[in-house]
Amino acid sequence: MRDRLVCVHSLCLAAALLSPVGSPDSAAQTKARARDLGIPLDGQPGQFNAITDVEGVEVGYTTLISGEGKLAVGKGPVRTGVTAILPRGRGTLEPVFAAFYAANGNGDMTGTHWIEETGVLETPIMITNTLSVGTVRDAVVAWMVKQGAAGPFWYPVVAETSDGRLNDMKGLHVKPEDAVRALESAHSGRIDEGNVGGGTGMVCHGFKGGTGTASRKLAVEDGGFTLGVLVQCNYGTRSQLRIAGIPVGRDIVGYEPCVAQRTDPPLLGGDGTPVPLCDNPPMRRQASLEEPERGSIIVTIATDAPLTPDQLKRLVRRVSLGMGRMGSSHGNGSGDIFIAFSIANRGADLGNSSRGGARSSPAVLRRLASGAMDPLFTATVEATEEAIINAMLAAETMTGADYWRFYALPHNQLQEILRKHGRLIERK
Repeated sequence: MRDRLVCVHSLCLAAALLSPVGSPDSAAQTKARARDLGIPLDGQPGQFNAITDVEGVEVGYTTLISGEGKLAVGKGPVRTGVTAILPRGRGTLEPVFAAFYAANGNGDMTGTHWIEETGVLETPIMITNTLSVGTVRDAVVAWMVKQGAAGPFWYPVVAETSDGRLNDMKGLHVKPEDAVRALESAHSGRIDEGNVGGGTGMVCHGFKGGTGTASRKLAVEDGGFTLGVLVQCNYGTRSQLRIAGIPVGRDIVGYEPCVAQRTDPPLLGGDGTPVPLCDNPPMRRQASLEEPERGSIIVTIATDAPLTPDQLKRLVRRVSLGMGRMGSSHGNGSGDIFIAFSIANRGADLGNSSRGGARSSPAVLRRLASGAMDPLFTATVEATEEAIINAMLAAETMTGADYWRFYALPHNQLQEILRKHGRLIERK
């Protein structure tokens, strides 16, 4: 097994270690984003087209990659990590108004009972793999104690999606220091996408998935607010996949999941037959019977619009519509859980973090009129859709535990399919 490789931001490239030599599109699978490829998308993005376009928001990653070959619980291979989102950055842990929503609850997001009760988020938002939630939660508590965070206790928000296909998830390779490293590396500006952080070992719509982001800047007449989205996508089936309204997953040829080497006994696919060996290039065959939906997606929404918790609840529900554009039906096996927060109304409610207990006087709030929320609803739908596409386009082919290989979404085929349907913006 290789030594444990820890990546923070873009200091190392996971795919360089894991993509099969000579794999198709390996040279073309750069970090091109949806708009770079000419995919038609609605709305005006912010400066970085990222959740960090919302002032103060910072994002950090720890990416863990080591080993290859047959799965040995506790040893690897390891394809996992941690993502940290700090609503106001590392400079302050002052709470924000927030709301969460579970479109399908076959997943976990800790700390949400208090958010549902009070509408206040008092901790960073962390995302990792399913079985590492407890480790990351405890690490956040220890980190907040070290930071001198106010309040007698907190309920850290830690969400998950399962990387069990590519990662030795039961080996519990995420350690407290990995969560702390993600927190300490958080920054504003451009952030990495694809096989990074908690998204390292994820699969989306039958292709390699991971972390993606996008943002929208509203017109001045709509308030000029910014809304940003970050997703960890690990949901959906290939036949569902729609991009720019076209069912591209049905038209892409080859690139089905496969194994780079046979195991004994052989791995079985969704149709009960052995998973096919990988070809190089991937053989052009009809897709085998798809496995049932067993993925998940975590979506985080940030905005500077002055929204109260009830309005954030309305906003966060619109994430489902963005996923619907991608073809999702929130399958029974999927944990589709979303959280939204607003950086406005600073100091209005400190929750358990208040040093002085109950306020002696009411807080004065700014609150957007309900009738003015439509542009934010639209921005949520648009940015969610684009963030998922960006996650899939940035993800790179990965081979992991038991030789499972999931291919990156082939950029060239995607563009050709969209061109055939008149849905590609040609670049000069």
